[in-house]
Amino acid sequence: MPRVVVTGLGMLTPLGNDVESTWSALVEGRSGIGTITCFDASAYEQAIGGELKDFDPEQHVDAKLLRRIDRANVLAITATQQAVADARLDVAAEDPERVGVILGTGMGGAHLIVEQQDVLNAKGPRRISPFLVTQMLPDTATGLVAIALGVRGPNFAVTAACATGGAALGEAAEIIARGDADVMIAGGFEAPLRPIYYAGFSAMKAIASHPDPTRAVRPFEANRTGFVVAEGAGVMILESLEHAQARGATIHGEWRAAGSANDAFDMAAPEDDGAGIISAMRRALARSGLEPADIDYINAHGPGTPVGDRIESRAIRRFFGEHADALMVSSTKSMHGHMMGAAGAVEAIVALLACQRGVVPPTINYDEPDPECDLDFVPNVARSVPVRRAMSTSVGLGGHNSAIIFERWESA
Repeated sequence: MPRVVVTGLGMLTPLGNDVESTWSALVEGRSGIGTITCFDASAYEQAIGGELKDFDPEQHVDAKLLRRIDRANVLAITATQQAVADARLDVAAEDPERVGVILGTGMGGAHLIVEQQDVLNAKGPRRISPFLVTQMLPDTATGLVAIALGVRGPNFAVTAACATGGAALGEAAEIIARGDADVMIAGGFEAPLRPIYYAGFSAMKAIASHPDPTRAVRPFEANRTGFVVAEGAGVMILESLEHAQARGATIHGEWRAAGSANDAFDMAAPEDDGAGIISAMRRALARSGLEPADIDYINAHGPGTPVGDRIESRAIRRFFGEHADALMVSSTKSMHGHMMGAAGAVEAIVALLACQRGVVPPTINYDEPDPECDLDFVPNVARSVPVRRAMSTSVGLGGHNSAIIFERWESA
């Protein structure tokens, strides 16, 4: 079975509009959460979110196309451009049948649907955009990327709520491993900061509250109150090792395995014993051929919800046993917020970078430990330490769970 490696990275987050600026902010322990400015949130009890800063779509997408497409797809295209450039991938020189695209989203064209519903209500059906149907779909981004790059390999969208990014990466790696592609462009994207969606999360009583927005998200901490909705995108270029070496690519790290599972319990809450998370981690470990003691760091889902964090912490301890005390576990959502369908992809990139750079980002806003969350959460300050293998875990509405494992690249 071909070995799979990562050769390109692209990322947009509330911390920065590329990989390096985001990584610097994570290592410094800075928060990208603030008061919402992209719509009038004065009527909401909590008006905080994770917005991109100083992001100009016109610098990344043709003006004609920009008028037609949803913001979420703009983020997907931009992160893809970054990843392709980082990989130094000359797509025109590749066999188009051997390059594929899998990009996942939890909500798809959320902005466009809402905007066109307003047009329908105010002006009637004759004023609806003829581009609505083609641009609102969850797989619009994969189609746009394929058209822009001229690639004809496996191409589809994945949606698994907040576990989407991890699921998309896992499927892309499997396509390479079974020999159906040499290169896969894969990741997740989301732009959920619209009034209707924000109101829905508010109605669920899921959004964090704190006088200081930068301190609102407190994963695994005793006083945590919820998560913060954020926008963003994360994209990886995955390649077979043979293909990457043949073209002289720089390798960021090696893909070891992924696992996915559902706890079949509830649409909103994970099962109390963490069975779904444990199953995803078990599947990933089994496919990788590794043992629990081989994992050094977990970039946890850790949204900051009272129930979710407790269950995830309990699941990690149950699955890893004695090794749980040696694990480093952090939630970077404390800094960039919860990017929904993009979360798993962005956090997978963070886990990979921890291996590559020997630094584990912290869980910030961690002041008072919760006795029910009793792991090493790398509180408040990044830790410089060798990381051989890292896992990224994601948990989504509907019981979806994913786990991904990366290994530091060491050339033979």
